[in-house]
Amino acid sequence: MLMGDKAPDIRQENALVLRVKGMTCHHCRMAVERAISKVRGVRDVKVDLAAGTARVTFELGRADRDAVVRAIEEEGYTVSP
Repeated sequence: MLMGDKAPDIRQENALVLRVKGMTCHHCRMAVERAISKVRGVRDVKVDLAAGTARVTFELGRADRDAVVRAIEEEGYTVSP
């Protein structure tokens, strides 16, 4: 490696799409996005109010589906299987 070169980022990521029930407005979408983004290891969140989905990208070993679902449910929404 040359001086000044950065080491490659070897963290592995996983993505999942969850169906979120109970979102009815922009505020709901923002609350779900904010809750998910606070989960340690989450790299990206995109909540689609019209589709009722949340697409989440997270680092393997730092976050998992259960942690994301728990964050959503703690905001008062439901994740369908």
